[in-house]
Amino acid sequence: MNFLKSTLAGSIVFASLAGTAMADDDTIKVGVLHSLSGTMAISETTLKDTMLMLIDQQNAKGGLLGKQLEAVVVDPASDWPLFAEKARELLTVHDVDVIFGNWTSVSRKSVLPVIEELNGLLFYPVQYEGEESSKNVFYTGAAPNQQAIPATDYFLDELGVEKFALLGTDYVYPRTTNNILESYLKGKGVSESDLFVNYTPFGHSDWSKIVADVVALGADGKKVGVISTINGDANIGFYKELAAAGVSADDIPVVAFSVGEEELAGLDTSNLVGHLAAWNYFQSADGEVNAEFVKTWKATMGEERVTNDPMEAHFIGFNMWVNAATEAGSTEVDAVRSAMYGQEYPNLTGGTAVMLPNHHLAKPVLIGEIQDDGQFDIISQTSEVPGDAWTDFLPESAVLMSDWKDLDCGMYNTETKTCVQTLSNY
Repeated sequence: MNFLKSTLAGSIVFASLAGTAMADDDTIKVGVLHSLSGTMAISETTLKDTMLMLIDQQNAKGGLLGKQLEAVVVDPASDWPLFAEKARELLTVHDVDVIFGNWTSVSRKSVLPVIEELNGLLFYPVQYEGEESSKNVFYTGAAPNQQAIPATDYFLDELGVEKFALLGTDYVYPRTTNNILESYLKGKGVSESDLFVNYTPFGHSDWSKIVADVVALGADGKKVGVISTINGDANIGFYKELAAAGVSADDIPVVAFSVGEEELAGLDTSNLVGHLAAWNYFQSADGEVNAEFVKTWKATMGEERVTNDPMEAHFIGFNMWVNAATEAGSTEVDAVRSAMYGQEYPNLTGGTAVMLPNHHLAKPVLIGEIQDDGQFDIISQTSEVPGDAWTDFLPESAVLMSDWKDLDCGMYNTETKTCVQTLSNY
């Protein structure tokens, strides 16, 4: 019901904006590329609403470079090839100056060749698998060293997990992340036999056998933990099956990388208390900046609406883009890109986000424990961790670095001292 309400409210907001759109030369167009239907709408609709709120706030301040901002919202409908078509539409038909969008990595990789061909600019707000660095993308979500690796360390060091079930939706983000984690865990002494890896389609609903296999993994008495890269509404069935099987967080803890406050809003959380999520932000973070952000969000969208990590990524990315365009005196892509390096903006957890030459942010890592009200108790928080485009835990990537500011290269081999990059072919 919360999801249906938010979708309806967001549609009404956009209809109002679209009806009052100004002439092209009077506005700066901001593309919003998020699924408003299909399996990913449960997560992405809120990000569309976030962008509309941020654009409204900026317009209330006087806009940007003497013009008002105009949101151009399209719905790629959780259809990965359609993301590419909609990105092309935004850039060639609507002539947007920037795009904020995508959730899944498969959708981002669908868009990547289009924005590189047309020299568009994408701000991507969701945690991802790394192993990519495009001149046309600023990655404002977490890289693996800002989420997956710290969460795994928490399982190892704090919870004493000895066996790992790596459960993911079947696409590039879970597969690449789990490939990194398998290598990392084996380096920590975890044997192949103590790892269970499973992938399911988007929208998967029958979790009984998989949960039974996870439970069976601990038949020898070793502590089992689940690292979840399950995306979208498949999480509803997964957590329901855990509860039906009587699996508590004390028995088999789950740490999720794609479940936040928005996803929990549609679940009965009474049986999920104690399970974990790893993000760079939770609504429950203390501090005046976050309190004001949450207050504004609820006043704009409704008291029942929650905030989450990708929203904070859009908050940071949008404001950095505004500041970079102001500094450059232009929304032209190359000018904005040059002005983005070193941009700083307060994050919502009390620190400062910094845009690095590799197009990633420095961000804190937070571990949150699910509470019965659908919020998270923050049980671990680090200082800002610089995002790494290329992991240290895969041999072929460990020698690579990204530096678009000084080296003009996203795939620089530190051993051969050469740029080996071919964009769009990662």
